[in-house]
Amino acid sequence: MSMFDKPILVFQTDFTYKEGAVSAMYGVVKTVDRELEIFDGTHEIPQYDTWSASYRLLQSLPFWPKGTIYVSVVDPGVGTSRRACVAKTGNGYYVVTPDNGALTHIKKEFGILEVREIDETVNRLQSTRGVAIFHGRDLFGYTAARLASGIIDFEGVGPAYPVDEIICHPIPESTVEPGHARGIFEIDDPNFGNLWTNIPLEAFNRAGFRYGDMVHTKVFHGTELIFEKDVLFHQSFGFAQVGDPMLYNNELMKIAMAVTQGSLAHQYGMGFGNDWIIDLSRA
Repeated sequence: MSMFDKPILVFQTDFTYKEGAVSAMYGVVKTVDRELEIFDGTHEIPQYDTWSASYRLLQSLPFWPKGTIYVSVVDPGVGTSRRACVAKTGNGYYVVTPDNGALTHIKKEFGILEVREIDETVNRLQSTRGVAIFHGRDLFGYTAARLASGIIDFEGVGPAYPVDEIICHPIPESTVEPGHARGIFEIDDPNFGNLWTNIPLEAFNRAGFRYGDMVHTKVFHGTELIFEKDVLFHQSFGFAQVGDPMLYNNELMKIAMAVTQGSLAHQYGMGFGNDWIIDLSRA
């Protein structure tokens, strides 16, 4: 098998680059097989945030070649009884991850055909047998490399377990009706301070909203009203004045909110999660 026949490995973690964890993981991969290609997803996921890990998989995984093996390590329960697994997705990928909520969005959006618990008696870096706190290196990276190189096949990962036993976060649904939509901010764009909702563009359009409309926008944190204003809905940031809040269609075809050339999150003190509610109606 040539390097061009082997799956690509993509890694995302909450490790940052402040010390040598990412380098050590990649070293293990190259020790297993020098030909394997490794790419970064992100290593800036908020610490311990398995919801964000799940969403970032949804955001980027479908744009990689089919067969790519995505390694996602946000693992606050490392060393405990939580399962370490490899999931085969319904859209043609493998995800190597702790089973701690990180598969939530992929399972909902694309389905998971099969999931296997990593057999540590076979698929574990033996030279670090006494270490319980770095499964990104010793278990997930090592297993992913063995799978990508062809040393093991998917069945060789370990025993299968029921897909319905996968740990998932609750995902609230948006509600959309003529002239009105309500949802949550489910993730941020941290570099720019934009916030992405769970309201699909298609449903928003069916409700009668069009580019160029002014939309009465309310944002609540729990029951507290944080923001209320009529804002422009348009296809990109340049249609609004610099400094103005606006609604737009994000890269995943969902409604999002931003401040043009500013930070919505910082300017208005907004965040994301099930308690950040956005309510949209005709202005």
